[in-house]
Amino acid sequence: MKLPVVRVEPSLRQTLSIGHPWIYRTQLHDEPNRESGSWVEVRAGNFSAIGLWDDEGAIAIRLFSRSLLPDARWLRARVQEAWLAREPLRRTETTAYRWLYGESEGVPGLTVDLYGPFAVIRSYASSLEGLVEPVSDALRAATPLQGIVWRRHRGEGSEEGNEHTSVDAGKVQLLWGQLPPEDLIVREHGLQFRANLLQGQKTGLFLDQRENRKLLAEYARGRSMLNCFAYTGAFGVYALRGGATTVTSCDLAAAAAEESRSNLLLNGYDPDAHPFMVTDCFDLLGEFVQRKRSFDMVVLDPPSFAHSRRQLPGALRAYGRLNTLGIQCVAPGGLLATASCTAQVGLDEFRSMLAGAAQAAGRRLIIIHEAGQPLDHPVAAHFPEGRYLKFVLTRVLPLV
Repeated sequence: MKLPVVRVEPSLRQTLSIGHPWIYRTQLHDEPNRESGSWVEVRAGNFSAIGLWDDEGAIAIRLFSRSLLPDARWLRARVQEAWLAREPLRRTETTAYRWLYGESEGVPGLTVDLYGPFAVIRSYASSLEGLVEPVSDALRAATPLQGIVWRRHRGEGSEEGNEHTSVDAGKVQLLWGQLPPEDLIVREHGLQFRANLLQGQKTGLFLDQRENRKLLAEYARGRSMLNCFAYTGAFGVYALRGGATTVTSCDLAAAAAEESRSNLLLNGYDPDAHPFMVTDCFDLLGEFVQRKRSFDMVVLDPPSFAHSRRQLPGALRAYGRLNTLGIQCVAPGGLLATASCTAQVGLDEFRSMLAGAAQAAGRRLIIIHEAGQPLDHPVAAHFPEGRYLKFVLTRVLPLV
């Protein structure tokens, strides 16, 4: 099958030849007269590859293969590769995880999350809609399922930090099988959580923090915890399993309080013993600082503060303010667990921000653990943009 040829700057040859999948519209010599979602052949000097044309977004072409047209058989192979790579997770009493991570696993612009017998496909551009059905078929070929749901998203990229990734309201549909129940129960390391795949943030749970939640449980015994931006309360549930004495949670969304209560009950904990405050986390932390209230462990897991490089300075200021307040709420010798899902903020920038926050708070911070994404959110060597999550566990000490 002969494809229309799109020529780009020869200077892109090195970047593209190592596998980077994005070509921006500004890098094109000319635009093909093709419908969005059409396959094209890209040439940069003596380099060539096959990509999917998009006539709307900043990303004009997403590259899939060096030589093979990505048909149903090709997509099935990518889905099966990803399925086999998650085998270690399936041995940990875990039934919810990312099955396919877009650019990092050869299918740019698409992700798949698995929640028990239900799969959620997310697409990030209208040009990808033609791939959704064959990917759905590939999922069913890999393992028995009860239903597959498709959630369209607006904006560029395929993960939290790449660009705007909000759910396109009203664009959630059943592709195959039955709709998942609103009270679907899944497991993480043996703990139970409720997941709403149709209306929840992301696709139901923040799957990328699973291993970090498990880590904090190991430090929780005998400690009180303040869990900010709690959403489902999952960090708190893990902490209680690890022996935490009390968990105080905070989130601006009223629905989060109900989610948290449900998850505490599911795992045998009394939600009335662990308060949930529906309020702005910045305001609550400021109030606690004024009242000199402290906790043995503070968790800061905010949403992304930036969706483009232009927003980076503001994001760093917001992280600095948040972490300064959080540090001041940690009892001497206690722990601060802080995270960023803003891809535009690198780990070095995040560490530098923490140093400044500690200085502003009049404390010392000792980093005792750093982590990123778990194995179901792999980062391809040729696509560093796929690394967005920073998680830093620190000990907070007084100045000496």
